[in-house]
Amino acid sequence: WDLVCDNRWKNPLTSSLFFCGVLAGSFISGQLSDRYGRKILLFVTMAVQTLFTLLQVFSSWPVFCAMFFVVGLGQISNYVAAFVLGTEILGPRVRTVFSTGVSLFFAAGYMLLPLFAYFRDWRKLLLGLALPGFLYVASLVVGRYIPESPRWLLSQGRVEEAEDILRAAAKRNGIEPPPVIFAAVQRELQCERRKAHNICDLLRSGNIRWISLTLWLVWNTVAIAYFALSLNTANLHGDAYLNSFVSALVEMPAYMLSWAMFRWCSRRLSLFSTFFMGGVFLLFIKLIPEHMVHFAMTLEMLGKFAVTAAFAIVYAYTAEIYPTVVRNTALGACSMASRIGSVIAPYFIYLRSYSDSLPYILMGSLTALSGLLSLLLPESYGMPLPDTIAHMQHFPGNCFNGLNLCSIGDTKRNQLTVELQETL
Repeated sequence: WDLVCDNRWKNPLTSSLFFCGVLAGSFISGQLSDRYGRKILLFVTMAVQTLFTLLQVFSSWPVFCAMFFVVGLGQISNYVAAFVLGTEILGPRVRTVFSTGVSLFFAAGYMLLPLFAYFRDWRKLLLGLALPGFLYVASLVVGRYIPESPRWLLSQGRVEEAEDILRAAAKRNGIEPPPVIFAAVQRELQCERRKAHNICDLLRSGNIRWISLTLWLVWNTVAIAYFALSLNTANLHGDAYLNSFVSALVEMPAYMLSWAMFRWCSRRLSLFSTFFMGGVFLLFIKLIPEHMVHFAMTLEMLGKFAVTAAFAIVYAYTAEIYPTVVRNTALGACSMASRIGSVIAPYFIYLRSYSDSLPYILMGSLTALSGLLSLLLPESYGMPLPDTIAHMQHFPGNCFNGLNLCSIGDTKRNQLTVELQETL
């Protein structure tokens, strides 16, 4: 489309419209998923993303931009829905493997992107990105083997459907389910399901408000650092395609580290250590002499390694903190906060025109401070997933509110959780 000279302003606008779609998807998809279910939103948005990616190949620039917005909306919607569905339907041990596996497949796709981009034809690149989407047709058939989240069904009062799913899982696993699974908590959940939950519930009470605000700041910072370091690969010494590949490659061990930390370590300490380590690496870059280019690049890749691990941890950590009734909405709101960071990230790189070390100083300082801020979040390691807002852990400094809420029905809920996990 000759987007050069007087038309070069269209290049950043195109990317911004995509992230606007991601922002919109983060805002609406969580609420739709919490209202209509994880599974239906997952498959609908997968189809939307595939269809509009394919149509972009045959479009003009204005139409391309409009479709790019929808692609961004569909992409983040199915990603968050799939993540929440897997978190809610799997047991604690498998849940950790699942969250790491999602990240590893993301990194594998990131590593393949420079290979596709090397052909330098954007239409071929879009076709390559749309090819996996054709498998979604098969997934619609396989989808009947992927159940809806029993936790979500239970939060909606659809107790019989939730029990049917668990009994079917128990039968496939050769386990005898208990005669009555949910009777002990049906009355409490029936009271809860009468409430129509939305994004405003994330700020309604003091406890969940402070947790939400803290997580939004943490997500915003990790997105700034992650996307700024990813975009900065074009400014590094050497071949841009190779640098992009190396930047993706360091994410693989980062996700493996996040799995190990999530499996055996405290959530708060895991998030704090990766955040703080990333901030220290980025701050050290400004101390490296200019002639030691490769050492500075190594520190930047180590910073990317730590930030990537923090991003993977905060995704799964957030899903554990929030209750079932607003989990998808909350994860979508946090993702929305991170998209604001992704929009800001290119301007951090632009600061290189004033000083080469200024972006690293800002990113390093923000990342380290966010690590300290994350220590205020409640611990979720070894704790059952909360089903209602009353079951959430309390935020430090808000004990008087959180203690009263969290004490309601804990005995019944713990019994339910043990039975549900044993059945799965």
